[in-house]
Amino acid sequence: MQKDVILTPEGLEKLKLEIEHLSVTRRREVAERIKEAREFGDISENSEYDDAKNEQAMLESRIAQLEDKLRSAQVIDASELDNNVVRVGSLVSVKDEKSKSFHYTIVGSTEADPSANRLSNESPVGKALIGRKKGDAVSVATPKGERKLTISKISVA
Repeated sequence: MQKDVILTPEGLEKLKLEIEHLSVTRRREVAERIKEAREFGDISENSEYDDAKNEQAMLESRIAQLEDKLRSAQVIDASELDNNVVRVGSLVSVKDEKSKSFHYTIVGSTEADPSANRLSNESPVGKALIGRKKGDAVSVATPKGERKLTISKISVA
């Protein structure tokens, strides 16, 4: 059984668009590949046919996986968030021990993208920040060692 998937409204929209693209466009493309491969003759020794069928199986698996996420999605309503406590959907500004500033958006694991400063609520930094208030200091164990962060601002993403 899959756990709840926490999504922002933008993340929900991206998920729906990906499902639609895979279900409509990619399915047609793969079906066309299978049709063309069948025309090569004997399918028992046809590597193009085997490859197209494998691609179809992976595509269907991905669609099923995304639809499962969509069914168990819990969408965060930004209007219900306040700026007092860090939650999924919060934009958090923090300073490290060297007074260097960082800005993170806390999102569910499905939408996480560390390179875009979108941290999962399940990541070490995300876990440490969830439930904290402005001015709170947190310590986070990272691969480079212990990191101390102080929350300087919380806003709705």
